[in-house]
Amino acid sequence: MAAYKESLSSRIFDVFNTLFMIFIIVIMLYPFLHVIALSLSETSEIMKGNVNIIPRGFNVEGYKLILTSPQLWIAYKNTIIYAVLGTFITLLFTSLMAYPLAINDFVAKKFITVYLTITMFFSGGLIPTFLLIRNLGLINTIWVMVLPGCVSAYNVVVFRTFFQGISPELRESAYLDGANDFIILFAIILPLSKALLATFGLFSMVGHWNSWFDALIYLNEEKKYPIQMILRKILFVSNASAANDAAQVMIESRLVHPKNIQMAVIVVTIAPIMCVYPFLQKYFVQGVMIGSIKG
Repeated sequence: MAAYKESLSSRIFDVFNTLFMIFIIVIMLYPFLHVIALSLSETSEIMKGNVNIIPRGFNVEGYKLILTSPQLWIAYKNTIIYAVLGTFITLLFTSLMAYPLAINDFVAKKFITVYLTITMFFSGGLIPTFLLIRNLGLINTIWVMVLPGCVSAYNVVVFRTFFQGISPELRESAYLDGANDFIILFAIILPLSKALLATFGLFSMVGHWNSWFDALIYLNEEKKYPIQMILRKILFVSNASAANDAAQVMIESRLVHPKNIQMAVIVVTIAPIMCVYPFLQKYFVQGVMIGSIKG
């Protein structure tokens, strides 16, 4: 009887858990579907407010207008460079910082750990950071988009904890074979840390892809803007057509609605990073699981 009650309660929990997860999925999907529907709907239907999650009519003029804009492709190229280079630098520097902290006999381990801990609670602020970056000559360069913040104290702690979980006998055996610490890190430790690298690589890439504030402050030339700055320009100017004379003509002739353009830019902006996730999903789940166990 007790086993039956336990089984019944477990089934009830599974039902409620499933319903709750479906509810969460609906909440998360609705805004995305609404954006897609607005980007594809006819101008008259958008003006009437009839668009929810299903497109009313079929209008791809917004996509044609955006995808034929040279400014968009320049911003795409810049964003890909910032995301790929920034992710590589983040993983490289974080690994180099975390590896010695995972070695128990490292002399400066305690000092560096305390230093990193302090940076988690105190920040220099926006103005001192701007002055530092200006004095370093990074203003309006590619490096201002990838170097500041490339090493996070939190990331270093997680990497260190993960590296500590790798058998120290591997490092000792490599030492006996004549390997130095760089060879050990790049030939032994990092190949065993694919889940960790994929997880934080995805976090870093999404962060760089969505970054716009650094570009707003530190970049002076529009040709160096990332895609998010173009999205911001179209979404927050008083008239979405101000970014393009052709858009002004199309809006006045009712061939396209400003919402078509705005939502099309959003879809075009988020589509590439969404395509990356399925390829990293396996490692991402493993990395989260390992982090929760080692934590």
